[in-house]
Amino acid sequence: MNLAEKIVNGDRRALAQAITLLESKLAPDYMAAQQIIQELYPKTGKALRIGITGIPGVGKSTLIEAFGTYLLREQGARVAVLTVDPSSKLHGGSILGDKTRMAQLAADPNAFIRPTPAKGFLGGVGHHTRETILLCEAAGFDHILVESVGVGQSEFQLLDMVDFFLLLSMPHEGDEIQGIKKGILEVVNAIFVNKADGKLLNAAKNHQQMLQNSLHFSHKDNDTENTWLPPVHMGSALNREGVDTLFQTIKRFTLKSKESGKWIEKREKQTRVWMEEQLRDQLYFHFKQKYDLKKMAKSLNENELTPYFQIKQLISSLEH
Repeated sequence: MNLAEKIVNGDRRALAQAITLLESKLAPDYMAAQQIIQELYPKTGKALRIGITGIPGVGKSTLIEAFGTYLLREQGARVAVLTVDPSSKLHGGSILGDKTRMAQLAADPNAFIRPTPAKGFLGGVGHHTRETILLCEAAGFDHILVESVGVGQSEFQLLDMVDFFLLLSMPHEGDEIQGIKKGILEVVNAIFVNKADGKLLNAAKNHQQMLQNSLHFSHKDNDTENTWLPPVHMGSALNREGVDTLFQTIKRFTLKSKESGKWIEKREKQTRVWMEEQLRDQLYFHFKQKYDLKKMAKSLNENELTPYFQIKQLISSLEH
């Protein structure tokens, strides 16, 4: 069997090998990975893709393990988890990517965890996260959980890869809603206030109310029958509290989105975004292979041509 056939048969080692090829900086490896994805493409698209974001320390890994374990044991699901970690800009290595953060989930034969360094790609999701999702779907995983590091513009980038977008928050994040970026409340599908237990329970209730008020304000112009008002749940990922309620919310959202046609509309938009990314990547790779970018940068330093006119010249040369 080739690698693609092994992936379809649920071979997790083959899946990991394909993702490694995809992340490789070597052109032959990357091309091999793309050939595998092309072969598997008809078998993708059936999984539920869930994005989870929040500031560092909010408990994303704990929630993912609690929720992933719930999906496995209570729903009979097969779960893939893609964790995207901050990386060294100098070396490109992951500084947190470690399955020990989700040891119980990692040990389950129906779960697959893949830590991927972001390598500076726009803040918080890996450069090939989208294709990795497809590989996991082809391997038979029906729930894909994608973790964002919650920095830069990662939340908005993750939005173009998932079906359901969850913001994880917690009491005492700071003054008002510190750590929640402008615009994020307009795009999330639900919020989970974590660490709502013990001495933090009352603070969590206050935080929940504040978030609910903010959501009502940010969605006040969208009061139509088909509009989804994101609910704000409370719970404790550490104590496995609130995960069932979260699952029921995702289930309701999925049903409503499919009935209204927004589900397929969003998937089509995500495919267009993927095409645009590939256009940029392949054009850049083509120019990098064909032209001496260092020489071009040197002429820029010598005040000969700005990057705008250098690229215009390159594009003109392709047209003739």
